[in-house]
Amino acid sequence: MSRPTARAVHLVSRPSGAPSAENFAFVDETVPALAAGEALVENLYQSVDPYMREEMDEGGWELHAPLEGRTLGRVVESRADALPVGALVFHRQAWRTHSVVTAERANLLPDFAGVPLSAHLSILGGTGLSAWVGLTRIARLQPGESLFVSAAAGGVGTAAGRIARLLGAGRIVGSTGSAAKAAHLTEHVGFDAAFDYHDGPIADRLREAAPDGLHVYLDNVGGDHLEGAISAMRAHGRIAWCGAVAQYDDAKNPPAATRNLYDVVGKSLRLEGFLVRNHLDARPELYDFLVPHLRSGTVVPDETVVDGFDRVVEAFLGMLRGANTGKMIVRL
Repeated sequence: MSRPTARAVHLVSRPSGAPSAENFAFVDETVPALAAGEALVENLYQSVDPYMREEMDEGGWELHAPLEGRTLGRVVESRADALPVGALVFHRQAWRTHSVVTAERANLLPDFAGVPLSAHLSILGGTGLSAWVGLTRIARLQPGESLFVSAAAGGVGTAAGRIARLLGAGRIVGSTGSAAKAAHLTEHVGFDAAFDYHDGPIADRLREAAPDGLHVYLDNVGGDHLEGAISAMRAHGRIAWCGAVAQYDDAKNPPAATRNLYDVVGKSLRLEGFLVRNHLDARPELYDFLVPHLRSGTVVPDETVVDGFDRVVEAFLGMLRGANTGKMIVRL
């Protein structure tokens, strides 16, 4: 019997600066026969994330090989007892229509009736978990405290806004790339104030949006956003550093170091970076906290969904340019 054909995306060249479609190629592959302990998954949804831009550089993804990423799919053939046919699974062998996985490299999705499947890649996935860990474990946000979130209209940013509101935060401020996105944050996501970072120095915008200063900053940008936030922090404030999109396209020439870094000492601030993969044990906490709100409709996942595997590169490049509101997901 002939084996099915799968489509995959390979990285064929490394970008210098902003990546382009020419850095990728679509490749047709024959799915190999399954070995004992393996299952074939038809992928349904794929996540495209900012960290993937770093993976395109030397030392990241291999050239001319299938790429990595978070994916949801359904088992369609199995030689693994733990992965029965029909089961919905999460795995990281993305950028392809079908993936061969083992039970060690795939997790059965919990059955949360009434919760959209795609939420496992957005507010219940890595982006939501990043927001949860940053706010609760790293910054230890307390009820009534003021919060600033950069890249607030992205996957982590929107999740952070919704989670912070449920945690009882005081004033929540966000920065984003357009006036339309700023309006979306205040009208639909729960932010008290939001601004377009193109409109002037971050420190000035923060003084206007949070005149009493900030207790917590969740940093997804770095660069001028970090400098501006430090200037607006109250004494004993906490900064949870999650990402640095300001330098992903030019890691060899990052933005100038913050000129007010010594204010971390003067204000007795705490600045801590974190990687969500070191906090996967927090996922049950996130589920317990959010699933009831998702089922009741109190929280709606913020997602931009692009249809079709042939648009996965387009979706990734669009996400890097800020084309998404909330988490960018490809429905394969």
